Amino acid sequence: MKVKHIIFILTLFAHGVAFGQYDLVIVGGTPGGIMAGISAARLGKTSVILERTNHIGGLPANGLGATDIATRGATTGLFSEFIGRVKKYYVTTYGENSKQAKDCSDGFHFEPAVAERILEQMLAEHKDKITVLKMRQFDAFQKNITLRNDGIEAIRILNRESQAQEEYTGKVFLDATYEGDLGAAANVPFRLGREGHDEFNEPGAGIVYKYWGGAEGEGTTLQGDNAVQSYNYRLCLTNQASNRVEIKKPAMYNRDEYVSLINDVWTGRHTGVQMLGVTEAMLEENRKHIAKGNPSKIPGDVWGIARITNMVSLPNEKTDGNNQHMAFISTDLPEENWPWPTSGWAWRDAYAQRLRSYIEGLFYFAQNDKELPQHFRKAAKEWGFAKDEYTDNGNFPRQVYVREGRRFEGEYFFTAKDATAVTPGQRPPVHAGSITASHYALDSHAVRKREPNRIHLDGFLSYPSQVYTVPFGVMVPKILDNLLLPVPVSGSHIGFSTLRMEPCWMAIGQAAGTAAALAIDKKVKVRNVDLRDLQSSLLDQSATLLYYKDIHAGDPDFKMVQVLGLLGYLPAWEARLNDAVDAPTLLLWETLSHSKLAAEPGKTSRKDVLQFLYKNL
Repeated sequence: MKVKHIIFILTLFAHGVAFGQYDLVIVGGTPGGIMAGISAARLGKTSVILERTNHIGGLPANGLGATDIATRGATTGLFSEFIGRVKKYYVTTYGENSKQAKDCSDGFHFEPAVAERILEQMLAEHKDKITVLKMRQFDAFQKNITLRNDGIEAIRILNRESQAQEEYTGKVFLDATYEGDLGAAANVPFRLGREGHDEFNEPGAGIVYKYWGGAEGEGTTLQGDNAVQSYNYRLCLTNQASNRVEIKKPAMYNRDEYVSLINDVWTGRHTGVQMLGVTEAMLEENRKHIAKGNPSKIPGDVWGIARITNMVSLPNEKTDGNNQHMAFISTDLPEENWPWPTSGWAWRDAYAQRLRSYIEGLFYFAQNDKELPQHFRKAAKEWGFAKDEYTDNGNFPRQVYVREGRRFEGEYFFTAKDATAVTPGQRPPVHAGSITASHYALDSHAVRKREPNRIHLDGFLSYPSQVYTVPFGVMVPKILDNLLLPVPVSGSHIGFSTLRMEPCWMAIGQAAGTAAALAIDKKVKVRNVDLRDLQSSLLDQSATLLYYKDIHAGDPDFKMVQVLGLLGYLPAWEARLNDAVDAPTLLLWETLSHSKLAAEPGKTSRKDVLQFLYKNL
């Protein structure tokens, strides 16, 4: 080592700088970051995961216990391993025939503490390869990143406990934050807000007012803007008295924020498509009905605490409490979160406290305000926070549900067309460079608070999609050679709205860790990793790259079907290996393979022909 390098290092130590050198430097202990570290570790690579808080796990460890996935089996790999461990935990702990084992829904529903415990266990199994450092804050300033030769050489992190600066060097860097702070510091171009319909011809793009479950209504212009979809906390609630904590009035309680709920409750007015058949006379009649001690009779209306939060059951009589989609006022707090993606942590922390206070105030109002019907308040008071969750944070989630932060402009830009069928009943476009299959609706929450005479909140929408493929390019920036973006991926507001689900992020993270390991082994830029090698490795890890209804990870012919499917041999939803090949299919396969196949239509099985093709690729 040269003398000037020794002097430089000694100077940094004198200023409280610590060093760490790893194959992968991962910013963000989200599930996407965790799975990246695990997949890289299983390929022999070292990682450091730098997590800002005292807890890893992101949203699954903070209330999002009802897994957001529309087609089970579409996303597998490490995500399947995670849910498999969830199921095993409940079966082992409570018994195979227990209510807890049933309520875990084959591992797709889980308590926050269980999610954190399992993710910690998965990391601990690779402690020789993965270093997890908590209370490490990355601030998105250029001074905190060293760029050299079109790559990142080092980043600097604040140790929130010691207040010392620490420096980490690595071969590949991953931004696994919900906000996209590392990519921003590295000057990767990004987008915020909503594209207009005119840019990508997407459903739901721009300004949209839409009945929940219905069509767009008055006020819809489809124009783009800078609005960011709202955040909330995913609450863990229970109505079990032995484990219920009363929700108390917060110090910053402002009753005026919630008074619009009073008339909604008394009349039954809500934001669902059922309101198309409801008249003002029906709303007034409902008021009289409620005054007699009855619950609401308006179609689609809900009573009690469900009026302000949508609840999905979890084991041990708990719920995943999300924003109520059918309400004008719920746990989302639109508009005020718009600065979050590009703000510093001081602002974010202040907003997080504001959001917590707002939600606690909303529940206190619903349970106690005397202008609400007494029997409504009584029903609402049956619920409280789960006493055995978040015990170091007043039983309240620690992580804001950041639904959307920066969206980087990568090698591939994902839009709604990538998740919707080319023709009805068929697949969306199949990406030959797929790193995972996934499926969730095109789904976004509101960007603005309640406005007069609108049928719903601006931007609160859902449109159907089909199981789709995610190309490698969504996490590869157009600049820099050793950076991957597995969480703040590349896409439009609507395209990102389906990619942003944790199962998909886990799968993209797994692919990121695998790609990083291959890049290091082959001594190539991450963007130049051989996609066939990446896909082969992912398939060996039981990842699903192209979903089939009749062939699943673990089946003997799974890898063959996946590889040939991505090459265009199996465009339908089923592989039908045991069926006889027909003449049109045989012609397709001969065209794709540029060869004459020794097969007889109506007699030779599809499986036999495909196995021949696979062996001779």
